Amino acid sequence: MADFNKDGGTVPMLLAGGAGLLLGLLANPARKLAVQTPTMLKGAWDEALAAEHKATLALIGVIEKTDPDDTARRSILLAQLKHMIGKHSFQEENTVYASMRQRELLAAAQGLNEDHAGVKQLLFELTEMQRDDARWLEKVRALRNELEEHMALEENEHFPKLRAALNEQENGELTKAMNKEGLKLA
Repeated sequence: MADFNKDGGTVPMLLAGGAGLLLGLLANPARKLAVQTPTMLKGAWDEALAAEHKATLALIGVIEKTDPDDTARRSILLAQLKHMIGKHSFQEENTVYASMRQRELLAAAQGLNEDHAGVKQLLFELTEMQRDDARWLEKVRALRNELEEHMALEENEHFPKLRAALNEQENGELTKAMNKEGLKLA
């Protein structure tokens, strides 16, 4: 068995391994913060979610411009979209919709949750389809349409109602809670 201490190899190797471990442990929280920071910088929960809506539609726009032969790019963009929508849905479902239920906006919260289920179904179907299938972009457009309707309903009707039902402190607490949930999946 080789003696690594003889040539001084063990200590530098252990230090390098420890440094690598430390960087690895710090990288994930830093990445999460980098993903959630744009949302956090938008301010209030409703403004932040509206900004995420715009970013989601922008990414769908990029997907819609892809060529059928560029299946690898479509797969990468779809994975990004699924992550973006998953994080966004998690934030809304675990904070905003829960707050709506507390304020007796039960039917609205239920309807929005059902919309999320429809979006997740479309994402599943896109995942299962071949990326060069002629119907793939049709499915992307159907997803866009469903999201646009859902987002308009939230931004124009449900979010303003909830914001009005909460006082300034409660809106601030909801913003903090929403960002905390976002960091979990960022």
